Amino acid sequence: MTLVQLRAFLAAYELGSFTAAARKLETTQASVSELISRLEQELSHSLFTRGGRRLIPTTAAVELQVHARQSVTSFDNGVEALKSMSSLDGGVCTFGVLRYGAHYDLADLVQRFHRRYPKVKVRLVGLNSVAVAESVASGEIEAGLIVLPVVETGLQVRPLFRDEVFYVSAQRDPSRGPMTIEEFAASKLVLYDAFAGWRDPTRRQILERARLKGLKIDPEIEVEHVDTALGLVATGAADTFVPQAIVNGPGFPKNVRAVPFAEPLYDTIALIQREAAYLSPATRKMAQMAERTLLAKVAPEQNVRRQNRT
Repeated sequence: MTLVQLRAFLAAYELGSFTAAARKLETTQASVSELISRLEQELSHSLFTRGGRRLIPTTAAVELQVHARQSVTSFDNGVEALKSMSSLDGGVCTFGVLRYGAHYDLADLVQRFHRRYPKVKVRLVGLNSVAVAESVASGEIEAGLIVLPVVETGLQVRPLFRDEVFYVSAQRDPSRGPMTIEEFAASKLVLYDAFAGWRDPTRRQILERARLKGLKIDPEIEVEHVDTALGLVATGAADTFVPQAIVNGPGFPKNVRAVPFAEPLYDTIALIQREAAYLSPATRKMAQMAERTLLAKVAPEQNVRRQNRT
């Protein structure tokens, strides 16, 4: 089995035809067909059902493509790492960040990185933590920042800090005290990260608490972005929850009040990469910059919280 065979297989898998794969690889359709035929012989498995206008991947192909992509990506990363080892004079950085990373002062991360390493290509992906974890596990991106917990296996996880999550409302009187899970389940809610839904790490924690009490969480509104949810909270349409970094941010609505959960709830921010994977120098630098930015943002806030509690 060779990298050339794996590249041909991945191109055919993604594009659905040997002809399209040949164009992408700048070779002939016959060469692609021969490469995949030899791969099928070595594996003793058929990879595609040939018929009609499009190739149909077999179950074996679906299983193989994950590992093939990881192998090809790892090799390509190694080549790029050798090219840029000494001065980061080239190469590619692929990194995943928190969807609401701007609230952790990560909005200008790419600009700062590009000023220092102008010849490095950057692919910065801002998605829900679930999607970032899936992308790192599959080899699509090298590393990223996520909120725990996630269910992906094969990841090396390094927790960085915890950020307390608060219930926020324009209508609820803070003098009523902390938010219980019973009151939360009965509240009118707007929840963000609609695409990830209950796979979202913070939502998962709340859902598990509710289930232990025999309760159901049923939001009135679901939106994709936290800022959209906060806008609705500010109008009194519904309530939501956000981490301390957002509560302390300059854009937090002035008429919205935050209270802690009766059983404190935390987002644990972590840096992840695939187990046993070698990070390219560019991605390693990006990860270091992101970690320093986060800790510089959070440390002063945590000190203020300690002072307020004493």
